[in-house]
Parts: sequence; C-alpha cells; structure tokens
Amino acid sequence: MSKQINVALIGNPNTGKTSIFNQLTGLNQKVGNYPGITVEKKEGVCKLPRGVKAHIIDLPGTYSLNATSLDENVVIELLLNKKDKDFPDVAVVITDVENLKRNLLLFTQIKDLKIPAILVVNMADRMERKGISLDIDTLEERLHTKIALVSTRKKTGINQLKELIANYKNLSTTPCVDTTLVDTDYFNGLRAAFPNQDIYKLWLVITQDANFANLDRNLIKDTSAFSTKSQSELKKMQHKETVLRYQFINGVLKEGYEVDINAAKGFRATIDRILTHKIWGYVVFFLILLTIFQAIYDWSSYPMDFIDGLFASFSEWAKETLPAGALTDLIAEGIIPGLGGIVIFIPQIAFLFLFISILEESGYMSRVVFLMDRIMRRFGLSGKSVVPLISGTACAIPAVMATRNIESWKERLITILVTPFVTCSARLPVYLIIIALVIPDKRFLGMNLQGITLMALYLLGFLTAVFSAWALNKVLKVKSRTFFVVEMPNYKLPLVKNVLITVVEKTKSFVFGAGKIILAISIILWFLASNGPSEKFDNAEAVITSQPDSQKLTEEELSTKIAAYKLENSYIGIAGHAIEPAIRPLGYDWKIGIALISSFAAREVFVGTLATIYSVGSDEEETIKNRMADERNPITGGPLFNLASGISLLLFYAFAMQCMSTVAIVKRETNGWKWPMGQLVFMTCFAYITALIAYQLIK
Repeated sequence: MSKQINVALIGNPNTGKTSIFNQLTGLNQKVGNYPGITVEKKEGVCKLPRGVKAHIIDLPGTYSLNATSLDENVVIELLLNKKDKDFPDVAVVITDVENLKRNLLLFTQIKDLKIPAILVVNMADRMERKGISLDIDTLEERLHTKIALVSTRKKTGINQLKELIANYKNLSTTPCVDTTLVDTDYFNGLRAAFPNQDIYKLWLVITQDANFANLDRNLIKDTSAFSTKSQSELKKMQHKETVLRYQFINGVLKEGYEVDINAAKGFRATIDRILTHKIWGYVVFFLILLTIFQAIYDWSSYPMDFIDGLFASFSEWAKETLPAGALTDLIAEGIIPGLGGIVIFIPQIAFLFLFISILEESGYMSRVVFLMDRIMRRFGLSGKSVVPLISGTACAIPAVMATRNIESWKERLITILVTPFVTCSARLPVYLIIIALVIPDKRFLGMNLQGITLMALYLLGFLTAVFSAWALNKVLKVKSRTFFVVEMPNYKLPLVKNVLITVVEKTKSFVFGAGKIILAISIILWFLASNGPSEKFDNAEAVITSQPDSQKLTEEELSTKIAAYKLENSYIGIAGHAIEPAIRPLGYDWKIGIALISSFAAREVFVGTLATIYSVGSDEEETIKNRMADERNPITGGPLFNLASGISLLLFYAFAMQCMSTVAIVKRETNGWKWPMGQLVFMTCFAYITALIAYQLIK
C-alpha cells in the first residue's frame, strides 16, 4: 500500500494556483463545500515519484495569514489545526514571478509556522519578456526552502515540483523572520505563560478577527485571557510585523531578483484605459454580454433539442419494450423525464461557465467587477454580483452557482436571493403562450405590442431584483465586511485545460448536487399525477367511453380525453381543486391550479400540463392557444384567458420562484433549508399579491 501525503496549495489570488492544481491532479479532483460553510473546497490526487500518492487540497486565495474573510479563515484554520485530517505534510506556496515581493509575505508567515514549505515561482515563461532574472541558489539559501520554476502554459517545472513534494522531509523548517523582535517583552511574557505552545501560532490565534470553528476552543479562551495588550495595540504590532517581513523580503530580492526597467508595460495600460473607461468600458462590456448570451441561446438550443428528443425517445422505447405495469410507467413517465429535466440544463450551464472561465482566465473579469462595483454597491450588491444577475437570463441555476466568487457573505447571500427574479429562458414558453392569448398582435409607434410586453417583463424582473437587493441590504442583520478590493491581473491567453476542467467540474457539481433533488421531486410529481384515491380515477376509461360524445371521437382523441379525466381525479388534480378557492381571486380555475403545481418541477411544464388538461392531442402551440382561447370562465361566462387573468398569470410567473431546481441549488449554496424556504415563501406570496392586485384592478 503506497503512502499518501497531504499537500496544501497556498497563494495570493491570481498567481495561477488553479492552473498548477489542474496540472498536478488533472481530472482526479472533486469540488465540494467545507463542512458547515459555503467556501468551495477543491481537492484531488496526484501520483508522485517512487509510488507516493499526494492528496492535494487547493486552498482559497489569501494575501496573508491575517484573516479578513471567510475563505481566508479556511486557510489559517487548517494551518493552525494539526488534528485536521487535511493538515498539510507540506505547503506548496504559489507565487507570480512579476509580483514576487508581495507574494513572499504569505510565504514567510507559513515558514514561521514550521510547516515544510516549497516555493513555486509561476509564470516563468514571462521572465524573458519582462526582463526578470532570478538567482535561484541565493533565494533558496536566504528563504530556507527549495524553489520550483514553473510555467503551466509551457508545461515546464511540474515534474521538478513533484520531485520536491515527494522529498518534503528534506526541507528546512527554519523560520525566515524572528517575529518576537516586534515586542520582545510581550513575546517573552507569552512564552512564559504558555511554555508548551508554538509562539507564532499563539500570536496568530490572539490577533485574528475570525471565529474559528475547528480549533481547540480552550486554546483560544486561554490566549484571549492574556490581555496585556489592547486590540489597537495588537493591530499596531501586526503592522510592525508586516514591516519587519518586508524589510527581510527587500533584502532577499536585492540579492536574488533583478528586473530590466526598460521592459515594456504599455500594452496593459492602453487596454485598461479602454476597458475601465466610464463610457467605453460599459459599451465593450455590453457588446461582450450580447455576444455571450446570443451564443448561449443559439448554441445551447441544438443540444437541448437533441436531449429533449432523446429522452422522449427513451420514454417511448421503455413503454414499447418493457412489460406493461406500474414499474414501466415509473421508468417511462417518472425516472426518464426526471433525468431529462436534469440533463437538459447541461448545455446552458456548460456554455455559461465556458464563457465565464475564458473571461476570468484572460484577466477581463476583474475589470468588469471594478467597473460595475460603483453602481451595484448602491443597492447592497458587489460589482461581482453583475455576472450572476446577467447570467440569470439564461438560467438561475448556473447564475446562483456563479455567486461563489463574491467574498462578502452578505453580498453573496443577497445576490443568491434576488437572482431568481431575473427572467430566465424557462419562463419564455409561459410568456409566449399567454402574451399570444391576451395581448393584441398590433403595433404601437412601429413596435409590436407583444414584443414590447415581453421586453417589459424582462425589465420588470431585473428592476425587481435590484430593488429587492436594496431592501434586503436594509433588512438583513448579517455581519459581513463591505470593503471592496480587486486585483487587476495581467492579460493572458486562457489555458484550454483550465477552461475545460472548470466547465466539467461546474457541470458535474450541478448534475450530482441539485440533480438528486430534481429527480426525487420529479418522481413524486409523476406519482401524484399518475395515481388517484377514488374509483373515478380507477374507472376513468369506463366513465369516458360510456359518455355518448365519446363514440364520435377518434382513438387518439379518446385516449387524450381519458388522460385528462384521470389527471382531474388524480392526487394532483384533487390538489388543484383544493387550491381553487385560493386562486379564484387571481382569475384562475382548478385546471390552471394543476399547471401551477406541476410547473414547480420547471416553469416550462406549465404549457405542457395545460396541453393535457385541455385535451389537446397535438403539442403544436397554435392548437393549444385555440383551445385555451375557447375556455370559458364558469362564473362570468366570458373567456377564462382574458387581459386581466393573462396579466395576472404573467406577473405571477415573473415573480414566483416556481422552480424546484433553483430551490435545490440555493439549498446547496447556502448549506441549509432556511434561506431557500424563506425565498420560496416570500417570492410566492409576493407573486400572489401582485397577481391579485393586477387581476382585481384590470377585470
């Protein structure tokens, strides 16, 4: 049995840490959340020389061990807790060759924890172009470490890094800086009070703002009792420590790091002037988004249509091939459509994360965040919230997943809670059929009224999301830092391997995370629609065939009428009748009630459900529209789908969450049912009240 060692990849944001993680692990990796928190945890397996296996954990990016955010807490908590199963045998600190001075601050702190550490100088292929030269021997001697020069683009240095990891026991654990020089008397007192503890580890625990979840609580209690210094004095000591470290780093780099000052820097500055311009920056961003979402809609439509047809064929094949019975019905009408409801989202998710990954890898996404922050902050959001909100027009599921790069938990939570208000593509089938029924196909000032209505619904969704964010920012009592720092990384061509691994991992995360819940609820909905408690359901065929009108029907029409009768008397049909008193004030009958319930599986199910309810044998939209247009309101005798009930339905679907997959992904991203249930209840109530007011005013 080969030995496995724990390896932690640590580094500042934008140092290429993920690229090295991907080079070491390939697809032998998994993504999840740390227990109890929403910070993403990436880990994988790497084969090292001499049969050694390494368990690689890619820690969130951090600038230092002075934690200021949830993801930085994760880093320091792991490094301070030797009892953690992921505690590293060796730390691999990733640095960017162009920002070595800043990156080395974190390296010297990790060295002081006496954890064996390897220094990786990444992006080595840029050295010649930037006029950078390194004296590796001098740097290794002064920093008491081994250095691997790596270029993930040129695929160089990875084998040397693997060799160094395998030989981690030969690494020096000598600290780089004597931290006690900051205040000798204080540290002598600390050493006397806790003779069996590591001094630098104690110092980190004392000075952190973080509330650690997994550290020894007695240790924290004991150290906090050592109160010879006030918080402001401790902060000053932290600053002195940072100065001391930079003095050491400057001395090291003076000997081992040289830069040709004539190296060209003009390209990045020129591009930045355009991409962050107060006018042209927004124009460029809008054009990029227009291109991306046009591509998402166009490109994903082909695989989505193929998947839709494929699973329909699977269902048909199952019905024809398997022996008739409840199990075959479950497979053909419950499990296969349920799986189809998961898989059909994959193209949109894959294409969205393909584009997001390209924008992030190229360095452009940081410019977008900087550009949008000033606007979004007025509404309690971050500049980083703009990506999920805009991507929500394709699908709320990948949009909610895209909030993971928002550091502030409050801003991330608000973004997650308001994103479902943005009109997604699943609402389109509902909008199109209702608009066609109740909005005249006429022109106003040369523009189609139906087109204007559709655009108004999109604008309404986005404005509601923004206003809700403003209200939540005022109401939510969530402690969270609100300062905004974003680094402008260098522009670079995206690595194909990184992009593909990101797409695969994000898609896999959805399929195996939210997918399990979607499939389970799909099966439940199938059961409720396929079974009934009364003899009416069981004897549906006899009841329908005994009716005089049934003799004139074709076999297909008769079959459709029986299916509609069974649906009315099924559990879900009974539920539709049960909620009819509640939805009648909105202008709906029990049939629309069934469509509302079943469309919780996915909004677009609304149209398909109505097609069955109104005994339509064909799925053509025109036929559905005609039958829906002929439907009468049993109380007024007028059309059931008129302007009042139509606008009421449009507003209900504009504001209701009405999508179990979104509930599932919000549950996953917030690590509990509290927020998704609150979100579901609020949005449903808001949709109900808005639809009620609209119907009562217009009718």
